[in-house]
This record gives sequence, C-alpha cells and structure tokens, in this order.
Amino acid sequence: MGSNDKANGKVAVVTGAGTGIGRAVALALLEAGYRVALVGRRIEPLNEVAKASGTDRALPVPTDVSNPESVVALFAKVKEVFGRLDLLFNNAGVNAPGVNIEDITFEQWQNVVNINLTGSFLCAQGAIRLMKDQQPQGGRIINNGSISAHAPRPNSAPYTSTKHAITGLTKSISLDGRKYNIACGQIDIGNALTELSARMTKGVPQANGEIAVEPMMDAKEVADAVVHMAALPLSTNVQFMTIMATKMPFVGRG
Repeated sequence: MGSNDKANGKVAVVTGAGTGIGRAVALALLEAGYRVALVGRRIEPLNEVAKASGTDRALPVPTDVSNPESVVALFAKVKEVFGRLDLLFNNAGVNAPGVNIEDITFEQWQNVVNINLTGSFLCAQGAIRLMKDQQPQGGRIINNGSISAHAPRPNSAPYTSTKHAITGLTKSISLDGRKYNIACGQIDIGNALTELSARMTKGVPQANGEIAVEPMMDAKEVADAVVHMAALPLSTNVQFMTIMATKMPFVGRG
C-alpha cells in the first residue's frame, strides 16, 4: 500500500510495537491510515514493522518505557515529527519466570513493575501532556490489561499484580482526563496467539495443578478491536473490553 492510499491524519503511539499484540495493533492502525510511532527497546523489530506496513507513516522510536528521560524524549519526538497525538496504546509488558511466589527475586519483581506499571504510567503522563495542550484538545489512551487483570494464573504474582494495577490506572486516567477531553479504556486479552503465548499451544499449568493445552485466537482480532475502540468519537468510550479465545478456561472454574 502506498503512503497516500489511505490517510486519516490521526497520530498514534504504540508501545511494545516490535512483536506480538503491539506489532499487530501497529500494523492495523497503519492500515487504517494512522501515523504511528513504533516504540520498543530494540530498533530492529521496529524497523521490520515499519517496512512490513508498506507505508511511510511509521516512525520507529527506540525507547525504554521504564526510564523517565527516555519517555520524555519519545513524546518530544512525537510532537516534533507529527505535531499532535490522538492515541496511545499502552502495551509494553514483560513477565517473570513462572516460579513459586516465594522464589521470585526482588529484581524479577521490580522489572515487571517497572515496565508493566511504571512504564504505562510514564507513557500516559507523556500522552496527557501532549493531548491537553493541542488543538483540538484531547485524545484517547487504551491500556492493555489482560485476563490477568481479573484472575491469576499459577505462579504469576508480579504480572497479575501489575495488571490489576493497570485497571486502577485506567480508571484514574478516565476520571482525571475528563477535563482535557481525554478518553481512557482498557482491553483485557485472553490467549491471543503471539510469540509470547505460543507455549500455551503445548500446555500450561492450570489452577488444579494439571497441564492443559488452551484454545487460542488470532492476534488480528485483538488489533481490529483496538482499532474499533480508537475510532470512536471522544464523546464515546469503551471503558473495558474483554476479548478472548471463546473456549479458554477463564469463565467458570477452569
């Protein structure tokens, strides 16, 4: 697709854009005509996504979302290149090793908190500062929660804790963003097939101690859902959406 085939003029920032859900969402937004800042720690995957998009509307910006200075530089770059911001997809996230809760090291805990929670907060701050000062004022922030924002998997305390915290962050941004015409919603994803989740096709621990293969869904369905949430007028908001593989063991007792 050429650069002028489709352009809606809107600007998005996608964190964790090099792989998985972030990659799928970034490509879907580019397909929908957005100009997109691709954010991640490594430049190579970001460049690959930009190339795969077949447009000149992708801007790779290597960023460590857990580092305040790095995040400030990211949003300064977005303002410099694009002049405004309409959407932040707060997606960057990591997990800790699936070990017993008492065996998780402080460093492993801190790494998950730094990226999943602090990183989302810092990026939200950067987005809000841009959105409140631009004309027309406002924009939208979509946080990637997870099924883990509702229920834990075994041996997932750091990840589950941060994802529950993301729900609080989403609600706070929704409330505090009203005066700036900033909408904030959350998408809670269950079993989208990505590099990170591929292990589930071989079997993952269940609450009863068994190992079971779980149903998966195509990550493109998630990307399409995010594009739908993003396309709504700022007078309308999807506050929480849960999108999941229909038959995954979430609803009920496993």
